[in-house]
Amino acid sequence: MIRDNRNLIPVFMAVLLHVVIFGSMIVAFDFARPKPFTPLTVQATLVQETPETKPLPLPVQEPEPEPETVIEEPEPEPEPEPEPDNSAELLRQAEEEKRRQDALLEEKRLEELRKKEEADRIQREREEEERKRREEEDKERQRVEAERKRQEDIRRQREENERLRRELEAEQRQAEIDAEARRMAAENSPEMARYQYAIQNQIQRNWAMPASVTPDTECVVRVRQTRTGDVLSVNIVSCNGDDAVRRSVEAAIRKASPLPLPQNPDLFRSDLRITLRPDL
Repeated sequence: MIRDNRNLIPVFMAVLLHVVIFGSMIVAFDFARPKPFTPLTVQATLVQETPETKPLPLPVQEPEPEPETVIEEPEPEPEPEPEPDNSAELLRQAEEEKRRQDALLEEKRLEELRKKEEADRIQREREEEERKRREEEDKERQRVEAERKRQEDIRRQREENERLRRELEAEQRQAEIDAEARRMAAENSPEMARYQYAIQNQIQRNWAMPASVTPDTECVVRVRQTRTGDVLSVNIVSCNGDDAVRRSVEAAIRKASPLPLPQNPDLFRSDLRITLRPDL
């Protein structure tokens, strides 16, 4: 393919096209122009009869020649200056336009992708919220059911505890009644008298009476002991003796520990009330 660096072919074709157009216009104008009408002139001569005379020939008037149509040749257009080669600029512009279009397409694709991702995110959030809502509802149902069962268990347990408490109280009351009956029976039994005498006699043996003791001296003492007879505490309730008598009484009781135990366990008392007198 011939490369026309100076654009001569387009110029030549343009000039030729203009020549053809002007020629066509001139021909059309010539055919359209009205032709001049030349009337025929008739000249007549009155001839009198005269001796025969040959008439003179009439002059023949020739028609005026038509003016010659002058076809003006169009002045040749000046040869245009060769246009600068802007193919590189056009290529650059085309590439730039392509890049712009590509950028617009990419931007549109990214926008659609962003919208899709946003829609997917919203959908996921809705699904997650729905899942959490269902889980919360399930947990609430389970919590209500568990609370109902717990309250039911508490109610049953309270009823059971109340029943056991009533039974235990009844048993305790019965045991207390039985024990009191046994104690009352033991208080008046010979065994109780022997048990009290054994304790009184053992303390009396360990009482070192001071010189201030008189025949009418009497001391009432409260003694607490263990199940094995060991003395825990000694409290003098009343005593008409002096301090030396009081100290001697307390020393005698502690020295007598452990106190004698009864053969019958029902006769045992952890709290004893003992009366000491010199004549016992």
